[in-house]
Amino acid sequence: MRVVYGWGMIDVPVTEQSDDLRTLLELLDVERVDDDIYLGRHPDQVMARTFGGQLLGQGLVAAGRSLTKGTPPVHALHAHFIRGGDVSKPIEYHVDRFRESKAFANRQVTAMQDDEVIFTMLVAFQDNKAGLEHAVDIPSVPYPEDLPPISEHFEGYEDTVAAFVNALHPIDVRFANAPTWKMKGTGEQLNHNRAWMKTDGPMPDDPLLHMGALAYSSDTTVLDSIITTHGLSWGIDRLFAATVNHSIWFHREFRFDDWLLYATESPVAAGSRGIGSGRYFMRDGTLAASVVQEALIKHFPSRS
Repeated sequence: MRVVYGWGMIDVPVTEQSDDLRTLLELLDVERVDDDIYLGRHPDQVMARTFGGQLLGQGLVAAGRSLTKGTPPVHALHAHFIRGGDVSKPIEYHVDRFRESKAFANRQVTAMQDDEVIFTMLVAFQDNKAGLEHAVDIPSVPYPEDLPPISEHFEGYEDTVAAFVNALHPIDVRFANAPTWKMKGTGEQLNHNRAWMKTDGPMPDDPLLHMGALAYSSDTTVLDSIITTHGLSWGIDRLFAATVNHSIWFHREFRFDDWLLYATESPVAAGSRGIGSGRYFMRDGTLAASVVQEALIKHFPSRS
């Protein structure tokens, strides 16, 4: 079956895609409305403010679509979250061109609503050339086929983590350790998190979309290790979290409709901020991407 998105006719078995994955692909299909201005929309399933992964994914696609001299792959992005987005309004992505050649390109993406900046991101593109190579090893965890889907972890916790239950689920997530709300019941404290991820169905071949989908997913689970280090849980403990900045380095091309292990940990929390760092490994152990996110995170203990 062939399906039409903004980038043209694409051979993809749509019947094998979940409804939520089709929604994600529509979200990533930002509309060009003027020279270097793209319009992004929200899904029906929204939270109180725009999901950070949506801003990352839409901004990345907008930057990639502005290239005119060849298509070097995305090498890195560095984003700052300035205001919470209004989920009832579309978002304008303004792209500034800083440099462009066949081997290198640089873009700045500014997301705006009502003439106010809510998000800004630098995106770098660079050809992958042969050179020195090394990487850390993939952690030892069960294969995703041996782990339950996230829907099973929601059973019995529908009210506790209602925001997660009711969110868009275009990514198939398989936790290799208990999620925070289950860990809370055991009293366990864990300084890392391991979760296999892939899109919930096949993706078009465009590498930019695979990077956009990974960017979308990178804003999930990355902060979990901050709170599980202290034995805390989303939905159970009184926590407030808001992303301050987020960076991704893409080391190799990958397909995000194949399983990748998102291995995260928190090296530090201080000054009401915490850092979550993560690595995406392909199933064969190849390191595909690295992530660092800093967030404002506060815990309000219950009064005894």
